[in-house]
Amino acid sequence: MSLTPDARTRDSQTKRIQENITNVERHFGKMCQMFAGYVRKTARLRDKADLLVREISLYADTETPNLKVGMKHFADNLAKIQDYRQAEVDRLDAKVVEPLKSYGAVVKHKREDLKATQNAREREAKQMAELEKTRQRNPSDRQIIVSFLKSAESELQRATMDAARTTRQLEETFDEFQKQKIRDIKRIFSEFMKVEMSFHAKALEVYTLAYQGVQNVDEQEDLEVFRSLLHPPDYQSRLDIVRANSKTSLDRTGSFLSTSGTTQQQASARLARRNEAEFYDDDDDDDDSDEEEEEEEED
Repeated sequence: MSLTPDARTRDSQTKRIQENITNVERHFGKMCQMFAGYVRKTARLRDKADLLVREISLYADTETPNLKVGMKHFADNLAKIQDYRQAEVDRLDAKVVEPLKSYGAVVKHKREDLKATQNAREREAKQMAELEKTRQRNPSDRQIIVSFLKSAESELQRATMDAARTTRQLEETFDEFQKQKIRDIKRIFSEFMKVEMSFHAKALEVYTLAYQGVQNVDEQEDLEVFRSLLHPPDYQSRLDIVRANSKTSLDRTGSFLSTSGTTQQQASARLARRNEAEFYDDDDDDDDSDEEEEEEEED
C-alpha cells in the first residue's frame, strides 16, 4: 500500500518528534542524575570540612597564643565557608535538580500526545487498506461494491482529517515544547552558574581573610613563649646565680694567682740580696786573715 504525500510527510514529522522526545528523556534524565551527584558530593565536602574545622579547633587549644589565635581564626573562616556551601547545596537542589527532575512528567505528557497522533495515523492507514481491499473485490452486484466504496472512502476521509488535525496539533505542541525546552536549559544552566559564582565569590573573600590571619601569626613571639616554657623563671634565676658565683670564683682565683706571683717575686729578691750580702762578708773575712798572717811573720 502506497502512502499519499501528505501521509508520508506526517509520518516523517511523527518520527522526528519521537526521536526528540527520546533524546530529551534520556539526556535530561542523565543530566538530572549527574547534577544530583554533584550536589551530593558538595554536601559531603561540606561535612568533611566541618570535621576539619573541629579538629583544627581542638589542636589550636594546645598551641602557643599567637598560633592558637591564627588557627582559631582560620577555623572560624573555614566554618563560615561551609555555611555558604550549605546554601549552595540548597540552591542547586531547588534551581537545577528539581527542574530537571520535573521534565520526567513533561516528557510523559508529550508521549501521550504523540501516542494520540500515532493512533490517528494508524486509523488512517487501516482505512486506506480497507479501501484498497474493497476496490479489489469483484462481486456480482455492482451496486453493493459501490456502496462499500462510498462507505470506505467516507471512513478514510474522516480518518485522514483526524490524522491531519492531530498531526497539526502535535506539531504546534512540540514547537512550543521545543521553545520551552531551550528556555529551561538556558535558565537551569544560568542558575547553576549564578549559584556557583555567588558561592565562590563569597568564599574567596573569606579565604582571603583566613590567609591574612594565618600570615599575621607572630612566629618570634611564639618562639619566646615556647622557650620560656622550656626554661621556667625559677630555673633562669638559679642559672643566673650559678653564673654569678662562677664569675666571683674566677675573680678570686685570678687575684690569688696574682698575689702568689708577687710573693714569689719578693722572696726571690730577698734571697738574691741575702746571697749578695754573704758574698761580701766572705771577702771581708779573707782580708782579715791575710793581715794576721803578715803580722806574725814580722814578729
